[in-house]
Amino acid sequence: MKRFVFTTLFTCYAFAAVSLVASERPPNVILILTDDQGYGDFGCHGHPALETPEMDRLYSDSVRMTDFHVDPTCSPTRAALMTGKYASRVGVWHTLQGRSILRHNETTLADRFRDAGYRTGIFGKWHLGDAYPYRPQDRGFDETLIHGGGGIGQNPDYWGNTYFDDHYCRDGRWEKFNGYCTDVWFREATQFIERNQSEPFFCYLPLNAPHFWYRVPDRYAEPYLELGMEELRARFFGMIACIDANLGQLRDRLGELGIADNTILIFMNDNGHGGPTPGKPSPYAYHAGLRKWKGSPYDGGHRAACFVHWPNGGLTGGRDIPELTAHFDLTPTLIDLCGLQPAAPNDIDGCSFAGLLHGEQVTWPDRTLCVHNPRVERPEKWLKSAVMTERWRLVEGKQLFDIQTDPGQENDIASKHPKVVEELRSKYLDWWSTLQPRFDEFCRVYIGAAQENPVKLTCHDWHSRSSLLTWNPDVIANRQQTNGWWTVQVERPGTYTFRLQELPDEAESTEPIRAERARLRIGAIDQELTIPANATSVEFNIDLPAGPFTMKTWLIEDSGDSRGAPFVHVNRHDKSGQ
Repeated sequence: MKRFVFTTLFTCYAFAAVSLVASERPPNVILILTDDQGYGDFGCHGHPALETPEMDRLYSDSVRMTDFHVDPTCSPTRAALMTGKYASRVGVWHTLQGRSILRHNETTLADRFRDAGYRTGIFGKWHLGDAYPYRPQDRGFDETLIHGGGGIGQNPDYWGNTYFDDHYCRDGRWEKFNGYCTDVWFREATQFIERNQSEPFFCYLPLNAPHFWYRVPDRYAEPYLELGMEELRARFFGMIACIDANLGQLRDRLGELGIADNTILIFMNDNGHGGPTPGKPSPYAYHAGLRKWKGSPYDGGHRAACFVHWPNGGLTGGRDIPELTAHFDLTPTLIDLCGLQPAAPNDIDGCSFAGLLHGEQVTWPDRTLCVHNPRVERPEKWLKSAVMTERWRLVEGKQLFDIQTDPGQENDIASKHPKVVEELRSKYLDWWSTLQPRFDEFCRVYIGAAQENPVKLTCHDWHSRSSLLTWNPDVIANRQQTNGWWTVQVERPGTYTFRLQELPDEAESTEPIRAERARLRIGAIDQELTIPANATSVEFNIDLPAGPFTMKTWLIEDSGDSRGAPFVHVNRHDKSGQ
């Protein structure tokens, strides 16, 4: 298959140096990823009110990628980070609706580290699939501690989580933890590091903060409240202050363990500033001169911080790298820095910037990169897209900006440079042609697999041709008339019990289902049952062969109103009924 910017991939590997320094063991790697902290939400990037002393210290100690780009939203950035590929190439172009799931046959960064003998752990937000075979423990991680879905308190998460003293999923089992979420992630990650300090480790620390809701211990918000800030803004700043404090504690602990010098520490954010109302301007954003925010094809939506610190590798001292780089470059870069097994050139979109990090005289390719944020069932050409070079930005195929003279993207000069527009449009169409053939594929939720039986399906993964707020527990609690369908893979033939619920098992409410009939359709099988009075769930028992199916449910009221069952537990029974 033709791959976009393929001619540069071989060039990237041609100049990539063997970066693993002579030492007793390879370097450890800690990758910290914040959620909805925009490029401007750092003191070191000029924020006029927010104080981030530990982030600023790491900035001063690191090599910084200053034209570094991610996707405009959560799951796509995570998919690209984990694979070294464009997110849409691996099935991820949304944050829900079944399009936030990473294809099961992709090799992840954790796979590569584990294959090289590293211990691997994740602590925080995964957001690339909640069921087998998409869970982090299925994707190369030895130890996992995560919340569900795309945020704490969302529908795939443990019902009733509030950021404080919550239940999180450790290696597939929910467990109660004491403390604030950010503190828990750092505490557990630090314990993982302590357990594995004598061997190389890869610690992935993707935080859920400072994503809305803006909840944080009072002591972090109080300094901003005392300045007279409104409460939401103070709490947003407080969430970043909490991350900042934990970052400092983590670095101090690495020093105490004597492993700081041989640890590659990467700190980055996942997209532009995300405000309290999705898709709308945030009153708390400082954009550092960039245009727009999370979700936007302008640079404010996808330009990100990337600080890389590794004393043994000479990556210190506050040096800037201005070349155009992106999140999927981290996979080949870490392969080089850590001496991992190289990826096949045809199996990766990124370029190693190890040579740039080391300050070597390298010939960086004249690259053209694309980014988009379709957030629909099937991507649409040009929708929320940008084509990028080190000089130009073409937005949605129409607006052209010279990013070197106009970093705020205020002056559309497309009419003055029609040849540039034509060239960048052509590059985009080449890129699009490599992605389009797989847009109709599905990352199916597996049912009946020995690795996870029973399995819980949630409305977060409903497919739909319209926009659904299926992450939001208020939509479910208020019985809004929404519905969609799941794509499933029946792993083994057998008798399956489908238990439909309006609220999950852990919900404190025992309120009965507000409907009189339930309907389940899977493939050609279509059944309807009367819901017993005061029932909190209803069950269907169906014999199924193995194979792919589309599945949909309905909770139907006598009035004719209906909605989908937001939670379905699916359990396969063998011939003995077990």
